[in-house]
Amino acid sequence: MKRVFLIVLDSVGAGALPDAAAYGDAGANTLGHIWEKEAPALPNMEAMGLGCIEGLGYPVPTDGAGVYGRAMERSAGKDTTTGHWELMGIKLDKPFPLYPEGFPPEVMDAFEAAIGTKTLCNRPASGTAVLDELGEEHIRTGYPIVYTSGDSVFQIACHEEIYPPQKLYEMCEKARAILTGEHAVGRVIARPFVGKEKGGFTRTGNRRDFSLEPTARTLLDALQEMGFFTMGIGKIEDIFCMRGLRKSDHAAGNPACIDATLEAMKQEFEGLVFVNLVDFDSSYGHRRDVKGYADALRYFDGRLKEILDTLGDEDLLILTADHGCDPVHTGTDHTREYIPILCYTRAMQGRRSIGTRATYADIAATIAENFGLEERFDAESFLDQLK
Repeated sequence: MKRVFLIVLDSVGAGALPDAAAYGDAGANTLGHIWEKEAPALPNMEAMGLGCIEGLGYPVPTDGAGVYGRAMERSAGKDTTTGHWELMGIKLDKPFPLYPEGFPPEVMDAFEAAIGTKTLCNRPASGTAVLDELGEEHIRTGYPIVYTSGDSVFQIACHEEIYPPQKLYEMCEKARAILTGEHAVGRVIARPFVGKEKGGFTRTGNRRDFSLEPTARTLLDALQEMGFFTMGIGKIEDIFCMRGLRKSDHAAGNPACIDATLEAMKQEFEGLVFVNLVDFDSSYGHRRDVKGYADALRYFDGRLKEILDTLGDEDLLILTADHGCDPVHTGTDHTREYIPILCYTRAMQGRRSIGTRATYADIAATIAENFGLEERFDAESFLDQLK
């Protein structure tokens, strides 16, 4: 295929991994539980084989075409950076550090000294609840709200009228410089918000993630070195620190990212467009909003018809995820799950299974083989099964 469009449905997991209990996630099943609770009709994904994936429950239409399966995460962890890195070929033996009791004094003292002010919170918190709890105090004192979660993140929430986004980004860069070595969290996240009082605070689309730079060579690096076009849409540029990307569109939210994908599909190139659709995770999974999650899946499936209609004869579409975030499961954190894999080209007839893959990196190996690269990233390509 001349062009590959890899779309990550952020957090749309496909059932608990065998080691999920070690992460507190036994029984998690993002897609399966949403089907049980809301039964969203997803005719385009179902036609590609969504209902054929074990343990999800979605119907299987008589007609349809696609290649379907699921993949296990070989890396330790269940966060955004780990999942996306493995999709591009990096597998981590050790998870990023977590801070269930908040960040230690050596981190917070250094950060407060770097930004010249005290901070609020410093503990795990829900990103929306913490605004209701501390937003008014933040406005009164000007102290940034620093919090974490069940993921390896250092999050900084600031009101845009007090700290304009660029000032907040500079603050995040200082945190990123401090959070190294044993405290090298996966991401420092800028969480700007607006509003006047408790109950009226809302986060804006100016979020930015400051990730660690990839610790090894990725598929993006290999493609760029060989002269292929590489583009990230959504927060992909943040997750990979722009490494291996020729172009980026930092669109915010699923509708804007889908629009950007359709726009990219109109261009002539040979290479990869890598897309993240964050709303499933940030707006619905973490907030335990089952109906909202189901509605977001319905919306994507409707827009998927536009994507399928726009695909050219030499295009490959791959839909997948990076982890789970089951809104029915206990807690508000990511869940350790299989990820679905749905592939489509115009030449496909009928549906075919690629089974359960041993690592997310099989996707990187497949794309690498498609473009004639030597790398397989210690993974197994399934390109032959797409023909």
